[in-house]
Amino acid sequence: MDILHERAAGIDIAKRGATVCVRKPGGSEQGFTSTVTSWEATTDRILELREFLVGQKVTVVMMEATSDYWKPFYYLLEEDLPVMLVNAKAARNIPRRKTDVADAVWLARLAAHGLLRASFVPPEPIRELRDLTRSRAIAVRDRTREIQRLEKFLESSGIKLSSVASNLTGASGRAMLDALITGERDPEVLACMAKGKLRNKIPELTDALKGRFKDHHAFMVGLHLEQIDAHTRMIDALTERIEASMRPFRCAREALMTIPGIAELTADVIIAETGADMSVFPDAAHLASWTGICPGNNESAGKVKSTKIPPGNKYLKAALGTAAMVAVRDQNSYLGARYRRIKTRRGAQRALVAIEHSILTAIWHMLANGECYKEPDEDRYVRMNQVKTTNRAVKQLRQLGYDVTLAPTSAA
Repeated sequence: MDILHERAAGIDIAKRGATVCVRKPGGSEQGFTSTVTSWEATTDRILELREFLVGQKVTVVMMEATSDYWKPFYYLLEEDLPVMLVNAKAARNIPRRKTDVADAVWLARLAAHGLLRASFVPPEPIRELRDLTRSRAIAVRDRTREIQRLEKFLESSGIKLSSVASNLTGASGRAMLDALITGERDPEVLACMAKGKLRNKIPELTDALKGRFKDHHAFMVGLHLEQIDAHTRMIDALTERIEASMRPFRCAREALMTIPGIAELTADVIIAETGADMSVFPDAAHLASWTGICPGNNESAGKVKSTKIPPGNKYLKAALGTAAMVAVRDQNSYLGARYRRIKTRRGAQRALVAIEHSILTAIWHMLANGECYKEPDEDRYVRMNQVKTTNRAVKQLRQLGYDVTLAPTSAA
């Protein structure tokens, strides 16, 4: 097998340190020698490791993506060395022969022969944007969970506010909860705090606000509301920071928002996860595979064992799922028609993944070629397969007991 890198390094990373193997020409039988050393995962030691590898004149450094522990090594070494981050599953060694030293030696050999592809690691501005958008998603999820905890706790006091008001922490619900905390117990007074359309449900609110709300409940509800407010402040701060970081990508964000189902928050996630640079992905199919919204390949002896979608970028996949669910609600759109067409044959879940794939394909073409999104006609499939559509309709009518005779209209 050809040697692409005569001097290669493999790093097996753990939380507290790393095992490094340097493979270079030497006097062994194979013509190469391997030197294994251990290094702590502190900044000073990693900088010393960088100087050591530069002195060894290595032309490639390969490391596995181990949790988040690879980040300090990668970010410091990439400044002076060509670093490759690889999938740990692809770099798996022989079973039952796994040690830190063996893993480091194995990675060095793989790097020397160029047998693995590097994972996509975006530049620093995109990495910072990723941190912001992912933190915002986590904060939104935590706030939702806290609201659910508050709703469940109110059941113990007999307050059924959430059964009448759709938004427990909206303007009306928050005013009623604050009043309960400060000591107001009259359900009629509390119900009159409703605002907007909720005032039409004052009688229902009066019944829902009758309970056994005591000082203990007031204390606990106050704690829940403080947590919800803290999450809200965190979300607002992250959103403000994201808006500042998105200034170089505003044109791309506005273009993405022309796709049905993609709102501003979704566009932020798409740009943060892909970097808005489609040159990293040769075509739309590679982007779909990296995201994890295409069928997997598992064929043996001519039999397909499974086509389950592979694991991919869960943050991008979640954003596309949200966009797809919004897009298919439009009864007069191409994506909605495509969803209904696939749903009848493959089911709702697979149809939704297909819509995610269609949206991602449009994203790749827009960002790679500077194209604008053009909505295909809703009846595109009917016009493409007129004979098949006609035969299917006639067959269904005959199954229902009708004798069908077709005649072209004057317009046709």
